[in-house]
Amino acid sequence: MFALPRLSGFLPKTSLGGVRFRSQLAPRRVQNVRRHKGRIPIPTGGSTRGTTLAFGDWGIRIKGMGVRFTAKQLTTAEEVIKKKIKVVRGAKVYLRVFPDIPVCIKGNETRMGKGKGTFEFWATRVPTGRVIFEIGGTPIREELAREALRQAADKLPTTFEFVTKQSLPRLGNTLVQPSTLPSSILPTASVDLAS
Repeated sequence: MFALPRLSGFLPKTSLGGVRFRSQLAPRRVQNVRRHKGRIPIPTGGSTRGTTLAFGDWGIRIKGMGVRFTAKQLTTAEEVIKKKIKVVRGAKVYLRVFPDIPVCIKGNETRMGKGKGTFEFWATRVPTGRVIFEIGGTPIREELAREALRQAADKLPTTFEFVTKQSLPRLGNTLVQPSTLPSSILPTASVDLAS
């Protein structure tokens, strides 16, 4: 009768051959599909980047051990938060991590050799103290934000703490206290040498 156009030309493709939709957390392109397993980073250099809120008013950050989150876990937690705060018009959820690590798995009871396993899912490695979700956009009551983030934390495989704009940055398991600089390090007034 009549032919329907093929939809495969219109859908965005990943390099893994699968189709990536807007709602899925996956990178658009990947250079190496099969990557090393890697380790969860341990913040040892003194950097507190990513441990305080940047976009929202309320958030959760990892209090327990660093962990590897899958894209499905992050999507599920994000949906829980959105469902809880949808009563507040203009409220936004900010996801501060992104699953960009491909995880490959070989089948159980497979003999040694014959290469690495096939691609299974996307994941991200997150260290202790990193903020995962933030809620903002419009003013939200603290009780509602606390409840939404608590429900999202229940879906994820580690322990979390509730953070606000006033929360101190974290370096691993320790809170970084703001210290006053010694007078020898403080900037001095510039002296005009022309006079």
